[in-house]
Amino acid sequence: MSLFAIQDLKVRPDIVHEYPGPGVIPGTTAIVIDNGSYHCRAGWASQEEPLLCFKNVLAKPRKDRNKKDAEAAAVPTVQIGNDIVNIEAVRFQLRTQFDRNVVTHLHVQEQILDYLFERMGVDADGSVPHPVLLTECVTNPNYSRMLMAELMFECYGIPGLSYGVDSLFSYGLNSGVESGLVVSCGYHATHVIPILNGRMVPDKVRRINLGGFNMINFMFRLLQLKYPVHVNAITLSRAEAMIHSYCSFAYDYMEALKDWALLEYYDQNVTKIQLPYNQTVTAPVLTAEQRVEKRKELSRRLVEINLRKREEKHAQDKEMLASLEAADENLDDEENLNFVLQEFELKGVDDMRKTIVTLRDRIARTSQKMNAAQTVVQPVEEKPVLLQPPPNLTIDQWVVETRRKRDEILDKKQTRKQRRQDLAKRRTAAAQERMRIISQLAKKEKGNDDFGMRDEDWDVYKSISRDGDSDSEAENEKLLEYEEVLKQHDATYVEPSSAPGSNIAEFHQLHLGVEKIRVPEILFQPSIIGIQEAGLAGTIDYVLKLFPPELRPQLIANICLTGGCANIPGFRERLHREMQAMLPFQSSFNLSLAANPTLDGWKGAARFATTEQFRESLLTRQTYDECGGEYFKEHVASNFYYPTPSSSLVAAAAAAGSEVIN
Repeated sequence: MSLFAIQDLKVRPDIVHEYPGPGVIPGTTAIVIDNGSYHCRAGWASQEEPLLCFKNVLAKPRKDRNKKDAEAAAVPTVQIGNDIVNIEAVRFQLRTQFDRNVVTHLHVQEQILDYLFERMGVDADGSVPHPVLLTECVTNPNYSRMLMAELMFECYGIPGLSYGVDSLFSYGLNSGVESGLVVSCGYHATHVIPILNGRMVPDKVRRINLGGFNMINFMFRLLQLKYPVHVNAITLSRAEAMIHSYCSFAYDYMEALKDWALLEYYDQNVTKIQLPYNQTVTAPVLTAEQRVEKRKELSRRLVEINLRKREEKHAQDKEMLASLEAADENLDDEENLNFVLQEFELKGVDDMRKTIVTLRDRIARTSQKMNAAQTVVQPVEEKPVLLQPPPNLTIDQWVVETRRKRDEILDKKQTRKQRRQDLAKRRTAAAQERMRIISQLAKKEKGNDDFGMRDEDWDVYKSISRDGDSDSEAENEKLLEYEEVLKQHDATYVEPSSAPGSNIAEFHQLHLGVEKIRVPEILFQPSIIGIQEAGLAGTIDYVLKLFPPELRPQLIANICLTGGCANIPGFRERLHREMQAMLPFQSSFNLSLAANPTLDGWKGAARFATTEQFRESLLTRQTYDECGGEYFKEHVASNFYYPTPSSSLVAAAAAAGSEVIN
């Protein structure tokens, strides 16, 4: 068992690179663009790493009508790739140029290409004077390719364009063998591509409409269903980070499920992820001794306050007595006598003498009280008394009985707490019953309000009053007594303040258990998420059976695994087990994982862009004008070119088909 902090994706905006960069020759060095449906990677063919790597999406925030135009201009109109610092804040405003893995929205593609060329620093009078090597999906439709070529030539004025398949570039970089099998696990689709004599066999390629996007969405839904209280804290970005950090393919899925069903295995292997939360400061829970000490302290403070007030009053009485006695001794001084009588609001000399007697008595009593209070008695430190059981019970029986009584009081307190919560809500049964009784009382005729005259009215009052739901002081005292007994005689007793689960952080944790193997498993069992297609192992078996038995050993001798999902641990080992199960006994096969399944597509394309074969495969502007946008030149890592039939040929084929049917 381990505890990890939640991982939030942090991106840095791409800088504008210097042009021309190291090893870049203007007009000659090719620009390599791996236009993936998840990440776009772009750079110069002469460099080992791409300059740019960003998510292939853009966000166009909605304009707030309440804000002025000057304030709205501070926010960029369109945010692309790494400019989107918080992708979850604009999740519902994201746009992509892809429909699955085929480019269909060219207006989005144009904005992303603008961003790409700008960040690469290409600045040559509104054009891009470099040949471009662009990746595309397997068997890309001619119409999509035509729109892309039109965008490249007409909008950016590039001198040449070449297309290639990213998984084939990765295969060429890692293998170099003319025959083999490529398993490409992408973001929206997974492809199984057979290769013979250096070229893929297009009619034997098979695609599974499942990839990393489905895994992320599956993890997202699983956690939201498992922790509905944290639904806002569980985002797609965090689900994606959990997959890459904690998930793995199970070598034997059914056996792994049996292991996860065991409590001991679960406790040892569960991954706990701490969500961010705000710690609420609560008043500390005081023990019985602390409460007694607090009362004593308050009593001492009260005594001190009263003593201070008594001293102030005593001083005032002495001062008043001295003034009155001086006036009584000098009755001849009428001016002073009248002033004293007026100051102390006295009616005459007799009233003044009565006040003098009263003040002397009060001062004497106050002096006695103050002298008694100054005699400090040192408190005797009381030793804690060890509570003893009744004569008819042993200590064990007494502990069991005390625990039972304590649980009964706690149950009553919880019941009253639940009732208070139910009465506070509108549609609960308790609140509806209370309103029913009140409505029955309100039906009485006017002038006949005799509620409370009968004894049974008290029962009605108790049923509708909320005062009866409060905890009594007697119960609280009993509870403290029972807890003191358990604290002294029960070794297993744990105080509520230190009980497990009292830590608020535990309520903001996600526990990843069987989800760590269940989410990646959809690649081999798509039926888990309701996709009615064959899994990866079944698709590979189907592709191999499309070839005669004498060609299959050439394919299985070199199986290359590439794509972003191939980075998940255990992928190669799991597929090795599936291959052993499907192939004949003692068949020889080889599984190899790409050195960098994510970047090898771009690196293979960059290496190809420095060869003579790339220059021969370039579609120039002249060829584009002559043959159209859907035309391209084939090479070892490209698709095959199949011209789109003309409308007359399509009509003739349709007529021939109808004649055959007739």
